[in-house]
Amino acid sequence: MIDSLARVHSNSVIGENVQIGPFSTIHHDVEIGSGTVIYSNATVMPGARIGKDCRIFPGAVISAIPQDLKFKGEKTTAEIGDRTTIRECATVNRGTSALGKTVVGSDCLIMAYAHIAHDCEIGNHCIFSNVATLSGHIQVGDYVTISGLTAVHQHCRIGNYAFIAGGSLVRMDVPPYVKVAREPLAYMGINSLRLERLGFTLDEINELQNVYRIIYQGNLNLKNALEKIKQTIHISPKIDNIISFYENSSRGVIR
Repeated sequence: MIDSLARVHSNSVIGENVQIGPFSTIHHDVEIGSGTVIYSNATVMPGARIGKDCRIFPGAVISAIPQDLKFKGEKTTAEIGDRTTIRECATVNRGTSALGKTVVGSDCLIMAYAHIAHDCEIGNHCIFSNVATLSGHIQVGDYVTISGLTAVHQHCRIGNYAFIAGGSLVRMDVPPYVKVAREPLAYMGINSLRLERLGFTLDEINELQNVYRIIYQGNLNLKNALEKIKQTIHISPKIDNIISFYENSSRGVIR
């Protein structure tokens, strides 16, 4: 159902059973999947690709042009996966020529006033609390929680299942499966409660703890710590994920 007070461009592609509330604006070159609800006073701008069964709340702006002086008007997109919720006044900018798109995965919750800048890639099942702010070119894995009033520096990476405490300043990469807090940002242990709720076994959690004990409490430099992990711990896919994350970091990982 499209409210008579909504403005929907004639060449936008609107799926079945989409609801668009009064005073919302859907620009040209927009695709909205079936079952999605756009509440009143939301703005969906050119290049938006919104999946099925999403909810876009009042004041949200999806696919505005990047806040990047290098942007020259190139055709890019902002892509939102299925069943993702974008709360009040959150903003998701579209990409630049660097990546061509900004991506937010499926089953995410992006709370009020959060900002996702150009060329970010967000995984599935992520939670961004109020006023979580991402600069450009940030990569976020699956099942990541970023608490309120957190700011993430451009080009940082945040690994799968990580938890970032409220009010944090993220200047370096955050590895998978951990909790981080304080200023400067520091390792605070394994995100064990979240992992347990998501079905990780006690043995898997203990294995992850053993890996991070070597990295953060083993009195070794990073190269030697990773070598010790390879020599002493069975390399499961989860452990390989940790090793690869460190070995492929360009900004450096929190210590």
